[in-house]
Amino acid sequence: MSDHKAVILVFHSALARFVRHSEPGLFAANNALMQRLCLNRSCGYLWSRPSLSQFSQVRPFQSALRVSPKDSALPDFTYRALLVDAAGTLLIPSEPAAEVYLRYGAKYGVTLSAKEVLLRFRKSYNLPWTSTAQRYVGDGRPFWQRIVLHSTGCDSPLLFEEIYNYYAQAEAWYVAPGAQAALQRLKDSGMKLAIVSNFDNRLRPILHQLGLEQLFDSVLVSAEVGVEKPNPTIFEIACERLGVLPEETVHVGDDRRNDIFGARDAGCFAWLWGLDVLTFDEVSRKMLHEENDADPEAILSPLS
Repeated sequence: MSDHKAVILVFHSALARFVRHSEPGLFAANNALMQRLCLNRSCGYLWSRPSLSQFSQVRPFQSALRVSPKDSALPDFTYRALLVDAAGTLLIPSEPAAEVYLRYGAKYGVTLSAKEVLLRFRKSYNLPWTSTAQRYVGDGRPFWQRIVLHSTGCDSPLLFEEIYNYYAQAEAWYVAPGAQAALQRLKDSGMKLAIVSNFDNRLRPILHQLGLEQLFDSVLVSAEVGVEKPNPTIFEIACERLGVLPEETVHVGDDRRNDIFGARDAGCFAWLWGLDVLTFDEVSRKMLHEENDADPEAILSPLS
């Protein structure tokens, strides 16, 4: 391999490591450039998309950098699509899970404190799931049966059914304040909208009951698609269905690993709900590049 070709590959490797989780648009452009350079092995290098393991040393995601619009030399990105996480972002539980579990569990002899139930819930949720390839398959019952059993210590199938059916109803959830108006504004502007959620087949009826279904051009439920976040495939499928490129797309979600890392691995921009963006009105303004209307001193950069 000639010296200049070696330099190209070293540059590509270093640049990819830097931008993999911080600048998806630049990463995609760099990939496209290298793909052209390496066509027909002209660099003595067979092109393949970098794997996640190659970037295991990349620093953790940090909150988005806010820079002065006057000082910013960043290009003017045009967003064409918004992907939204469901539970915890668009849909907020009406009651804390521990209170729900205890309310239904009381008649089945559950006497744990709310703190105990919460700790047991979190521990159970974070345990490896090995029964199936993904947690949510179809109605997701096997996974949620384990959660209810471990959280309450009660193996009554009746208790499980009551809790499971409660979360299938619209009253178990409320829509994030201002979300419907902000999403409608984006839709009216020509923006494509989709939900990308790790959920079971209860999600669509919930969206319908809450009057959200018509807002979205596509709804991707992991139990239906057969792949869960943070696998970038689910984000790539979403972009394909919307007819947009990942680098033209923003994903908003509340889970750093599933939503932020997963979306950026697919080449999308990603904003962490509760940190990078606090309301759907803020999401709408940033998508439409109207940040200065509400915050004259700062804008959100895609750099992290």
